[in-house]
Amino acid sequence: MISIDKVSKIYSPKIVALDDISLEIDSGDFISMVGPSGAGKSTLIRLLIAQERPTKGKIIIGGKDISRLRPSQVPFYRRKIGVVWQDFKLLQHKNVFENIAYALEVVERPQREIDAKVPHILKLVGLEGKEHRFPHELSGGEIQRTAIARALVHEPYLLIADEPTGNLDPVNADDVVKLLLRINKMGTTVLLATHNKDVVDSLKKRVVVLEDGKIVSDKKIGKYHL
Repeated sequence: MISIDKVSKIYSPKIVALDDISLEIDSGDFISMVGPSGAGKSTLIRLLIAQERPTKGKIIIGGKDISRLRPSQVPFYRRKIGVVWQDFKLLQHKNVFENIAYALEVVERPQREIDAKVPHILKLVGLEGKEHRFPHELSGGEIQRTAIARALVHEPYLLIADEPTGNLDPVNADDVVKLLLRINKMGTTVLLATHNKDVVDSLKKRVVVLEDGKIVSDKKIGKYHL
């Protein structure tokens, strides 16, 4: 359960990025978050990954108010939050296996765990046989699936996908969405931030609309609209 309770993020009197928003996200939900540029989507993501703190309100994830986390606690919290960015953020000098393994290496997981977990994740995202390829040798869809795999290695209870189809052609975009749905069916909560109307309408899932820092619509089976 994720509870966003009367949260505001105010940068200055003239810049109110989020204005008293409340949202309940049940475990296993799949939510598309839409809205025009500047609506507050990116700010909410930064709050959810504890990159910033709300000016007012609480964000309760896993029973903890993450706005009260000490700096030393943030890295441990983030291990349970997977994030996939539009620009992928892969390490260009590492191959697919190494990019995924790196997320485990930085938290000093044993090599035997890495050797067991990475092939399992590769199979899940459909990258078997491509583990030795480098990012420049992959298609856009394969790069994005690598980024998703890296986000999954810590078995997060929340996967945040920020415009994951933004740089992809329709075929690869469809493949990525199907992968997110498969991950969701395995029990992971998915929050998809997107401007892609076709993706949102095809999902027939919950849609939350932000506008001027406020939630203006929250429908269980919604469609894209601005």
